[in-house]
Amino acid sequence: MNKTRLAYFEEDDVLHLVVSDDEEAGSVEVSPNITTELNNRGELIGIEILGASTFIRDSVLESVHAKILDLAKAKTA
Repeated sequence: MNKTRLAYFEEDDVLHLVVSDDEEAGSVEVSPNITTELNNRGELIGIEILGASTFIRDSVLESVHAKILDLAKAKTA
């Protein structure tokens, strides 16, 4: 049975999410520094994020900022 696993390689600042133990047959860069790994059927088996600490920090800050703006708008409405 496949189990989702997450590995962070601090020295290289790479986050790797494995969603399947299938062998990788190819990959697609979906945006700068984010690559999806695919099996021979074209199904997602993993995601690799380069510069992971910056990516995650920026994503979390963006989400928090949006939530704060929503709350501020709700207070003034």
